[in-house]
Amino acid sequence: MPILFLLVLMQATTAPAPPDVASPPADATKTASGLASKVLKPGTGKDHPAKEDLVSIDYTGWTTDGKMFDSSSKTGKPAVFPVARVIAGFSEGLQLMVVGEKRRLWIPESLAYKGQEGRPKGMLVFDVELHSMPNRAPSDVKAPPADAKKTASGLAYKQLQPGTGGHHPKPTDQVTVHYTGWTTDGKMFDSSIASPRGEPVTFPLNGVIAGWTEGLQLMVEGEKMRFWIPEKLAYKGERAPYGMLVFDVELLKIQ
Repeated sequence: MPILFLLVLMQATTAPAPPDVASPPADATKTASGLASKVLKPGTGKDHPAKEDLVSIDYTGWTTDGKMFDSSSKTGKPAVFPVARVIAGFSEGLQLMVVGEKRRLWIPESLAYKGQEGRPKGMLVFDVELHSMPNRAPSDVKAPPADAKKTASGLAYKQLQPGTGGHHPKPTDQVTVHYTGWTTDGKMFDSSIASPRGEPVTFPLNGVIAGWTEGLQLMVEGEKMRFWIPEKLAYKGERAPYGMLVFDVELLKIQ
């Protein structure tokens, strides 16, 4: 069963339907399956999601009478889910997109819920913005780039997003973070974003691998960094994952 759109009735403020919600306009493109779509904002990426990928998106869905039935705005953060585990038309539409792109999809009922009881009926219309593919490794996953900084211990790091906080955590503090980790061959091995609940994790800073303990003390709340953690600061070859590990970490809160 698709994991998206299970709780579809919105209690919060609804977004107005687009003027072409009733049917695809003349400038929409249509695939052989019957899916129609139109690019609302060009993307900046080059790669398209595949069925085995995870995607981070913002979306809003309407029925053709203009009623909004679901939106990622109800949580205040992008939705993350596997491309293969949504309705067929949504999955197909995502695979047409690149990161940064916003697209409107007109999904016929045959590619949506096929008349299932308790689901939205008829053609569904979605505005979708693709933010990222969290499982995809960054281009510099193999080794720290020239602009990365390095500490005396061998930890390398690079700021991805500046923070808003004013102080750094201490080893005895609890921290709440979102993170994704890859091995240097580009395989994602762990992620709070890609977990079934997609929720951040909280832990004592002195209760994780040494590279994390050191790296997070360099950060402030709101900051996002990429860390290249040598094996001696990770699992020391004692268990998988082996070798240098690469993490994107966003520090959300210092307890």
